Amino acid sequence: MSLLTPAKSVIGEPEVVEDDRPITQLVEDDRPITQLVEDDRPITQQPAWLALKDAVSQLQPLQAQDGSVADPAHRDHAAELVAVVAEAIASLAPLFPHDGAYLSACVVDLHRWADSGFGVPDFLDSLVTFQPQRDRVDGLRHLVVFPMYTQNGSRDRHLEAVLCEVIWPEFIAEVEHTYTNGLFVSLRLLDFTSGYDTNSAVLFPETVAMREIPAFTWGAIFQDREAARFRRVVAAASEITKLDVPEGVARMLTDQGLTEQTFVMWDLIHDRSHMRGDLPFDPFMIKQRMPYFLYSLEELRCDLTAYRECVGIAARLSARADQGEDLTDAEREILDHARLVQYAVLFDRIFRFAITGTRVRNYDGLGGQLLFAWLHQRGVLHWTDTALAFDWDDVPAAVIALSDAIDRLYWESIDRPKVAHWLAAYELVSSVVTPHPASVWARGLPDEVLAGAPKGYTDAVLDDEFPLSMFFEALDKKMHGVISSTAGITGRDG
Repeated sequence: MSLLTPAKSVIGEPEVVEDDRPITQLVEDDRPITQLVEDDRPITQQPAWLALKDAVSQLQPLQAQDGSVADPAHRDHAAELVAVVAEAIASLAPLFPHDGAYLSACVVDLHRWADSGFGVPDFLDSLVTFQPQRDRVDGLRHLVVFPMYTQNGSRDRHLEAVLCEVIWPEFIAEVEHTYTNGLFVSLRLLDFTSGYDTNSAVLFPETVAMREIPAFTWGAIFQDREAARFRRVVAAASEITKLDVPEGVARMLTDQGLTEQTFVMWDLIHDRSHMRGDLPFDPFMIKQRMPYFLYSLEELRCDLTAYRECVGIAARLSARADQGEDLTDAEREILDHARLVQYAVLFDRIFRFAITGTRVRNYDGLGGQLLFAWLHQRGVLHWTDTALAFDWDDVPAAVIALSDAIDRLYWESIDRPKVAHWLAAYELVSSVVTPHPASVWARGLPDEVLAGAPKGYTDAVLDDEFPLSMFFEALDKKMHGVISSTAGITGRDG
C-alpha cells in the first residue's frame, strides 16, 4: 500500500506498461552520465553543441511552414547544414548512451530527409525510438532534435534542438506510486533553438513531423520554465496588489529548485487527471472543435483535481505527524510540497493565466478569471482599499466547491447530447464570469442554431466571449511588461 493512501484517490490504470528494467543512476566508466564532457566546459558550451545549434538556426529560415525546403536554390546549403547537425549529434551521442538508439535513428532520419530532396520531413522512426519516460532519473540529460512546432511558440514545423535534464527527486518517485503516470516526464531546459525561445513549456511527440501517428508513450513539461515564470509574475503581482503572501509562497519566490519540484508534483497529478473521472467526451479535446470554454473547464478541472488531492495528502500526513508518528524523509517532502502545490495552483491561475496571451479564445485565461471570480463571490478573496487578501482557512473548501461543480457538470452530461452539455457548461461559466454584452450565447442562441449542426454553436462564440473584469484590466496594464518578459525564460533566469 502506498504511503499516501488517499481516502478518495484518482483511479485508473497507468497509461503505459512500465519498463521492467531497474532504473538506477546510469553510469559509464564509474562516472555519472551528467559529468561526461569532452573537456571542462559545460555541455551547453561544447563545440559540437554550439555547431549543432548554429546549423539549426541557419536551416530554419530555409524551411517552409510544413518543414520542407521548398526553394531548390536553398537545398545545397540545407544539405550542408544538415550534415553539420548529423555530425554534431554523432559527436555528442557518447554523452547520452541511454539515448543511443534514438540519436542513431535521428541521424538516419536527417540523412534520409536530405537525400530525398528536403520534402516534408518524416522523423517517425527516431520518434518511436525516443523513450525518455523509461529513465526518469534526477539529473539525467537528453539531447532532443526533431522537426516540430512548439506549443505556445512557433507554429512552423522547423528543425529544433533542445538540451535538457530530468527533474525527478525521490519524493516525486514516491508520489508516483499512488498517482501512477507512466507517460509523464519532467524536465529542466539547459539550452535550445528558437522554437523554445518562446512561451512553450512542453515537449509533446504529437508536434513532430511524421508520416503517421503512433501510439504516444510520453509527454514532457519543462518545470523550470513554469517555476521561473511563476516566481517572476507572482512577485510582481503580489507587490502591485499589496498581497501579504503566505510563508510558503515567500519560500517559492526565493527558491527556484523548490518551485520546480512543486510544479512537478502539480503537473504529475494534473496530467493523469485528463484520463480519469466521469468524462462525457474524449478528454483529448484538441481533436475536436468545441467552444473554447469547454477547454477552460477541462484544464481547470485537472488543476483543481491536483489541488484537491494535495489538500487530502497534506491532511493525512499532518494527522499522522500530529499523532506522534515519525514521517520518512520522502513523506516530509511530500507534505511540504502538497501545501505548496495549493498556493501554486491558486496564484499561477489568478496572476499569470488570466492575463497571459491574446483575448482570442484564451481558454487558460478564462480558467483564471473563473477561479478568481468564484473565490471572490464566495467571500474568501477580497479586493478592498486596492489591496488583495484571502481568508486562508476558508480557501480550500471554496476551491474544492468549484471542483465539485465542474465534476457535477461532467457527471450529469454523460446523459446529455453533446450540444446540451455545451449549453450547460456555458451556464456554469456565465453564472460566475460575466459574458460580453454582445454575446449571442448570453442572449440565447436562435432556433436555427439550436436545431443545426454543432459548428453553428461554436461559430456563435465570440473570440472574447468573457472579457476581462475591471480588476484584471487594471492588473493587465501594470503586469504587461512582466508577462512579456517571461518568454524564453528558464530556471537560470528566474
